[in-house]
Amino acid sequence: MELIWATKDLMIAGRPHLGFPILLWDTMESCVPANQFIRHYLLRGKIGSRKSWPSIGRALYDFFSFLQAHELEWRDVDRGEAKTLLAGYRGYCMEECKLARSTTRQRLSYICSFYEYAFKQGWVSKLPFEYEERSAKRNSGFLAHVDASGGKVVTKDVMPRLGRVLPKFLCMDEIRALVSAAKNPHHRMMIRFGLQTGLRREEIATFPLAYVSDPDKVVGHTRNVRICLDPEDGHGMQTKGSKPRDIYISRRFLAELYRYVVQVRGERASLCHPQHTQLFLNLWGEPFADDGKRIHRIVQKIGKQVGIKAYPHMLRHTYATHTLCNLQRSGGSIDPLVFLQRQLGHSSIQTTMVYLHLICELADDAVLAYDEELNQDWGAA
Repeated sequence: MELIWATKDLMIAGRPHLGFPILLWDTMESCVPANQFIRHYLLRGKIGSRKSWPSIGRALYDFFSFLQAHELEWRDVDRGEAKTLLAGYRGYCMEECKLARSTTRQRLSYICSFYEYAFKQGWVSKLPFEYEERSAKRNSGFLAHVDASGGKVVTKDVMPRLGRVLPKFLCMDEIRALVSAAKNPHHRMMIRFGLQTGLRREEIATFPLAYVSDPDKVVGHTRNVRICLDPEDGHGMQTKGSKPRDIYISRRFLAELYRYVVQVRGERASLCHPQHTQLFLNLWGEPFADDGKRIHRIVQKIGKQVGIKAYPHMLRHTYATHTLCNLQRSGGSIDPLVFLQRQLGHSSIQTTMVYLHLICELADDAVLAYDEELNQDWGAA
């Protein structure tokens, strides 16, 4: 029998649950233990966003498919000296599939939760993993002085250790090459929009046309215009966690956005009736579906044309890195990290602080450029 991953619309406790992940055998018989766990795990509110539901179903599907392909039984948790099922799956993910450590950890966390549930139900006699103590980065926040962990955490032994992986960003030459390669004016403006706002992919896809106004008619004489991203204002804006936040766009770029709306966007908007309210539309004049997955493919394809591995979140990292670097150089009264945290919509400033490590690369480039200029001048002398 072959395992099939699917989604199904269910009515549970009188409420619809659309796109609920389920596992089926090719005989269309339900894989009962896995599906019972999925229902328990998701409906008790463990995962807040339904956008994460499919990834949980796929993780379990991949694990059970791995077991089936290697003729292993998921209940075989007491293997003596042999490699555990989870250790074998970890090796398969990282060595054969070449998955990132973070992706492998995420999959294993769901599978470990499945086995914890199975153990409570009496389906297995023991857990196929143990706990161990590992070193961890100490908390540097407000309550760091009361942290008694000693820099140690207890974690499951099957979890791969995570090395520090810094976000990737584009240098100025790569930015110019990427924008220049975008011959389609709609694609070019989407890329520039990501680079100059730091919005997430789904935020770019749902950014409302109503937020774009003529900068000459905006009250005030500041160089930047404040825009409130509010999922509750009726314009269809989507933010992570549906949290409202303010962002700042330069008047100069707002003028270019306004010009794009007036001169270019109407071409696509006229293809669909009634017309939609999102700023960016696809080939058929409709909004980008699936949280803007098509935008990811557009940016990726344009990047390949110039030999750059690009994607929408890299545009966000690029905006954050260069903005933080420029704010620190300007030496103004505003705290660069706090401003960037609010602009990006990070719930914790610890997340924003990762960009401090990235601007060291920019500093290195600046030092090398300065050194080359001096060498050229001296060589000419």
